[in-house]
Amino acid sequence: MTTADLLFALLGAVALAAAVLPRLLARQPLSLPLVFLALGAAVQLLPLPLPDIDPVADGVWVEHVAEICVVLSLMGAGLALNRPFGRATWQGVWRQLGITMPLTIAAAAALAWGLLDWPVAAALLLAAVLAPTDPVLASEVRVGEPTDAEHDEDEVRFTLTGEAGLNDGLAFPFVAAATALAAAGGQITGGGVGHWLLVDVLYKCTAGVAAGLAVGALLGRLFFRARWRAMRLSEHSEGFVALGVTFLAYGVTELVHGYGFLAVFVTACRIRSAERTHGYHGVLHDFVEQIERLLTAGLLFLAGAFVAQGGLGPLSWQGAAVGMMLLFVVRPLAGWVAQFGAATGPRERVVTAFFGIRGIGSLFYLAYALDSHDFGVPPEVLWAVVTFTVVASVVLHGVSATPVISRLDRLRLHRARTNGAGPDPHDHEVAGERL
Repeated sequence: MTTADLLFALLGAVALAAAVLPRLLARQPLSLPLVFLALGAAVQLLPLPLPDIDPVADGVWVEHVAEICVVLSLMGAGLALNRPFGRATWQGVWRQLGITMPLTIAAAAALAWGLLDWPVAAALLLAAVLAPTDPVLASEVRVGEPTDAEHDEDEVRFTLTGEAGLNDGLAFPFVAAATALAAAGGQITGGGVGHWLLVDVLYKCTAGVAAGLAVGALLGRLFFRARWRAMRLSEHSEGFVALGVTFLAYGVTELVHGYGFLAVFVTACRIRSAERTHGYHGVLHDFVEQIERLLTAGLLFLAGAFVAQGGLGPLSWQGAAVGMMLLFVVRPLAGWVAQFGAATGPRERVVTAFFGIRGIGSLFYLAYALDSHDFGVPPEVLWAVVTFTVVASVVLHGVSATPVISRLDRLRLHRARTNGAGPDPHDHEVAGERL
C-alpha cells in the first residue's frame, strides 16, 4: 500500500461522507465538522502509512487552502442574507462588530499576556487570530438558502451570519498591528500607530468595501440586465460562476492592497441586492455551499489527524485556560454587553452571545502571520493553542447548536400561534417573534 493510493481513497471517502452525513445528522446533536474532526483522529490512530501533518513546515498550503475555504464561505453567507442592508435592519451585526469584537480582542490579548507571559505582539496576534467567528462550522446558527422573503430570518441566525461575514475581514487590521509590533520589537511608536490607522484600518477597509461594491454592481448588472442574452448569466443557471465572482472580487481587491475578505462579502450582498428575489442566487449559493462543505470537511479531517499525531503536545494548561475562557467567558460576556438596548429578547441575546464559533478563519490568520514574522513564541505553541481553541469550539458548539436553536424555533412558532398568527403562520411572522 502506497501513501498516495491511501490518500486518494481517503479523499474519496471524505467527499462522499460530506454529501451523505448532513442528511443523517439533520436532527442529531452532532455537527458535520465535529464528525470529521473525530474521523480524522480515528483514522490517524489506525496502522496506516499516513504522512505527518506539520502546519509549521507546511504553512503555505495551510494558509491558501484555508483562504479559499474562507472566501467561499463569505460568498455563500452574503448570497444567503435576505434582509436588505441598512443601519437599523443590521443593528445586531453592527453591535457585534463594533462592541463584541474589540472587547474580545482586548480581553483575549490581556489573558495571553497575563497567563502565558507572552510578548505583547504574540498576545495580540493570538487575540486577533481567534477574533473571527465562523458559523460555517455549525450550520444551525446561520441563515439558510436565499428566499424571496426579506424578513423571514430570525435575529439570532441573521446576526451571527452577518457578523461572521464581516469580522473575517475586520480581523486583518489587528493581525497587521501584531505583525508591526513584532517587526518593531514590541515598541509602539507614534509613526507606527499613524501608519496603522491610515493604511491598515482606513485605506484597506475602505478599499475592500469600495471594490466589493464596484465588482458587485458590475456583475449584478451583467447577470440580470445585460443587453445581450448570452451575457445574462442568470438565465443559464451555471453555479460555477460563483467561483469566478468570488475569486475576481478577492483578487482585484488584493491587487489594490485592500481587504479581499471584506470585498467578497460586500460583493455577494451587492449582487443579491441587484435582483433580490431571482432564483439564480439559489443556484450560486448551492454551488458555493457544496465546495465550501467539501473543503471544510477536508480541513477538519486534517485537524483531527493533527491532534491525534500529538499536535497539542506543546499546549500548556495556561494555553488551554486562555482558549476555554475565550469560549466560556470572554465571548459570551462581550456579546451580552453589545446587545444592551437591542431589539431582541433575553434568550436570543444569550444564544447570540454564546455562539461565537472559532474555525477556519483562525487557521488562515495564524498561517498567514507566521509566514512573515517571528513573534517571540515557538510556532508550535501558537498552533497548539489555536488548534485547541478551534477543536474545543467545534465540540462545544457542534453538540449544543441543534438542541438550542431547535428550542428557539419551537418557542417562536408557539408564540406566533398564540399571538394570533393562526395554526400555520408565515415564516416572517415566526421570525419576528422576540424571545
